[in-house]
Amino acid sequence: MASKRRRLSRSGEFDRVYREGSSHATRYLVLYTFPRREEEREEVRLGVSVSRKVGGAVERNRVKRTLREAFWSLADRLPPRHDFVIVARSEIGSLIEQDGLAGGTASLEEALAGGRST
Repeated sequence: MASKRRRLSRSGEFDRVYREGSSHATRYLVLYTFPRREEEREEVRLGVSVSRKVGGAVERNRVKRTLREAFWSLADRLPPRHDFVIVARSEIGSLIEQDGLAGGTASLEEALAGGRST
């Protein structure tokens, strides 16, 4: 489990990544990334946003857990001093139900490789 320091939790942190960062989209998610200043900690931080369009609370929490696990499994490929926000699209629930962690990881790898820039 990621420590609390490695998570984005305040709305201002999310807003900064949305406003000033870049994004890459796949069919299932949008990945926003924002490089922090040199003097800040080196660790990577993650925020996950899953709307009610994905499903009820149980389904949304399952999607969030799976996306966090998939993201941290790719930690060795991530640049230091970056904030990331994953915004799940409504179709991701069926992908994770069908393919589980492998589906979430594949979608994240596609977004990290570039996806469609927005």
